[in-house]
Amino acid sequence: MSTAESKSMEVAEIEDTSLLAFYRDMNLQERRTFWACASGWTLDGMDFMIYPLVIGTIITLWKVDAGTAGLAGTVTLLASAVGGWLGGYLSDRIGRVKTLQLTIIWFSFFSLVCAVVQNFDQLLIARALLGLGFGGEWAAGAVLIGETIRPQYRGRAVGSVQSGWAIGWGLAVLAQAVLFSVLPAENAWRWMFVIGALPALLVFYLRRYVTEPEISAATMAQAQASGSGPAALWEIFHGPILKTTLLASLVGTGMQGGYYAITFWVPRFLTTERKLSVVGSTGYLATLIIGSFIGYLVGAWLADRIGRRNLFLIFSIGAIAVVLLYTQLPLSNEVLWVLGFPLGFFASGYFSGMGAFLTELYPTRLRGSGQGFCYNFGRGVGALFPFLVGALSTTTTLANAIAIFAVAAYGVFFIAAYALPETRGRVLHAGG
Repeated sequence: MSTAESKSMEVAEIEDTSLLAFYRDMNLQERRTFWACASGWTLDGMDFMIYPLVIGTIITLWKVDAGTAGLAGTVTLLASAVGGWLGGYLSDRIGRVKTLQLTIIWFSFFSLVCAVVQNFDQLLIARALLGLGFGGEWAAGAVLIGETIRPQYRGRAVGSVQSGWAIGWGLAVLAQAVLFSVLPAENAWRWMFVIGALPALLVFYLRRYVTEPEISAATMAQAQASGSGPAALWEIFHGPILKTTLLASLVGTGMQGGYYAITFWVPRFLTTERKLSVVGSTGYLATLIIGSFIGYLVGAWLADRIGRRNLFLIFSIGAIAVVLLYTQLPLSNEVLWVLGFPLGFFASGYFSGMGAFLTELYPTRLRGSGQGFCYNFGRGVGALFPFLVGALSTTTTLANAIAIFAVAAYGVFFIAAYALPETRGRVLHAGG
């Protein structure tokens, strides 16, 4: 192990354990980076969740079956897996901030393209291209915030940024409720994708106020001065790093496979098997989203309080229990509405530890590539779940299909997380 890698294993003392301590102690640049990444992840979440919300309209208008409709979600996630790995690699070469700007512009543009497509095949292509930027945005943003925040606050800060996904999901549901109330369905879904282009405005803020993390800039400068250049794309599969990459990829697969099996199909589950209207299901989704938001914040606090790995183990077990209750018991709609809160809580809160966890697993020169690959490999395999759930729902109930794939995914998540070391408090260094 190199000297730099040894230094990366140093552990900082965990200081004030309150949730908001990190924000009170931030300097100006840390706060600017925090809000830039939080806003980006909020708009990212809004952009992705638009399609699951309009999938019922797409099925009706273009006469596609559930499996085919789910394929568009799968293709988006598969493309985002490629985009995430390439985006992470690019962030190691040209910097985190520049990569973040490029990926935001990319997926915002293709959200506009989705708004004007004329058939399902065109939508499939547009969603695939959108996915490339969508995946790269998370990879660059997660490394950016992880490297900017001090180690004793990293879990809470990165986890709080992650909570922006729930806010974005809420904005998408709100847009759906408004647009589908005032416009016919055949027009409303297009305007949903127009709204999905809003993240492009964030680039102006990034260009003006957010700078490259010091350790990233120093690492790139060292590589240039030594003539060694940036790390190779495949270096995360060599030596002792290989085991880390394999296990972290399984963690990403389990956590995202379970999440997508639930969140992609729950809107459809509510309108078909629970016989709710699109607008009538808004309250149920709101409870799910509120639970998700609280889960992100509690997960962020727990990531620094009990560690990343313990967070994953507790929440994976909780998610298995709640998804079985939600889908398998003959509950009234009123009870289902209440149960949406713990479902959102456990199916989302573990994400708060993932960004910090991956940041701390890799040395700086490999961080973008490693983090981008592991998270987005999980996203790519998890991408199969919307399609598989939809396909299985043609031979059993949608509730059963959701439960089967979600429970299997969370089982993988638990086992892989248990096999990895705790990383809470690791100090990051340039080089490595």
